[in-house]
Amino acid sequence: QLACPLDLGCHSVSRARMVKVYSRKPQNAEKAVRSSGANIRVHFKNTYETANAIRGMKLKQARGYLKDVMAHKQAVPFFRFTGGLSRHAQAKRWGTNVCRWPVNSCKALLTLIDNALANAKAKSLDESKLT
Repeated sequence: QLACPLDLGCHSVSRARMVKVYSRKPQNAEKAVRSSGANIRVHFKNTYETANAIRGMKLKQARGYLKDVMAHKQAVPFFRFTGGLSRHAQAKRWGTNVCRWPVNSCKALLTLIDNALANAKAKSLDESKLT
């Protein structure tokens, strides 16, 4: 804590510190890799839906999917934030009719995936088994 700037002793000011916290801890830290980003200039809603689309995929498969989205070969389905979105035929694969092609979100998630793959190489883990 910092002292009062006037040294009157009437109050103290606390200084917040940055703490790197992940959303959850892995069960086995030796077989897991983590990756995070901060101050990434992307829209939250697009990134939320894009991350949900690649959830559960292997990292190589997720990289291919994100590259296809950037090339408009596949689309990201929108399930939660669907206000004002148009319908497209590419969303049929996911059982919906609302989708988009969020390029900036895909680029940001690709950098996170590449970072996770680099962390896996540093820990000498098998990259083909990472989800």
